[in-house]
Amino acid sequence: MNHLIAPSILAADFANLQRDVEMMNNSQADWMHIDIMDGMFVPNISFGFPVMKAVKKYATKPLDVHLMIVDPDRYLKAFADAGAYSITVHYETCPHLHRTVQAIKELGCKASVAINPHTNTLLLKDIIADLDMVLVMSVNPGFGAQKFIEHTYTKITEVKEMSALTNPHLNVEVDGGVDISNISRLMAAGANVFVAGNSVFSAANQTEAIAQLKNAK
Repeated sequence: MNHLIAPSILAADFANLQRDVEMMNNSQADWMHIDIMDGMFVPNISFGFPVMKAVKKYATKPLDVHLMIVDPDRYLKAFADAGAYSITVHYETCPHLHRTVQAIKELGCKASVAINPHTNTLLLKDIIADLDMVLVMSVNPGFGAQKFIEHTYTKITEVKEMSALTNPHLNVEVDGGVDISNISRLMAAGANVFVAGNSVFSAANQTEAIAQLKNAK
C-alpha cells in the first residue's frame, strides 16, 4: 500500500495561507490535514469554518479534518458542508462512538477515530471494523513541534494486528513529530498516512521536504 502525506495547515503561515495551500497543491502531498481545536479538549484554539472554507476554495487535495473538540457531533454536518473529505473524532470525546461514526459516513465523509498517546488501542476493538482510518497520536494533541513519543511504534503495530481480520484495508495515520528520520520505521510498524507539520513548513524548500517524505521507503 502506497503511503500518503498530509501536511498540517496548523504549521502553515496564516498570513500567506493561499500561497501555502497552492504550494501543497503543486507538491506530492496527498491530503491537507486540518486541525480544529476548541481550547477545551486541548489547551489551544486553532481555527473554524471561515478558515476551512478559505482553504477549500483553493485546495485541490482532499481535506483531512481532525476534530480535537468536545462534543464533535454538534459540528459534523458543518464540517462536511465546509468541504471535509475525512473527519476524525477522538475516542476520548465520544461517549456514543458508533453513532458518531455512522453520522460521519451518512454525511458522505470517511470516518476516522483518533487515540491519544495514553489511550489503550484495545479500546478500539469494537469499532475498528466500521472505520476507514485510525489516527494514532504520537504527541499529546494541542500544539505543533512536540517531541515524538517512542511508544507510538508499538501502538501502530497493535492497531494493524487488531484490524487484520475484520478491516485489513484500514488506513493508519500518525500525527506528531513525523519527519524523515522516523517515517521509514513508522511505515514498517504499519502506518500508511503521515501528518507532517513542522518538518514541512520549517524547511527551506517545503516542496522538497514533502517529496522526501513521499518517496521514503
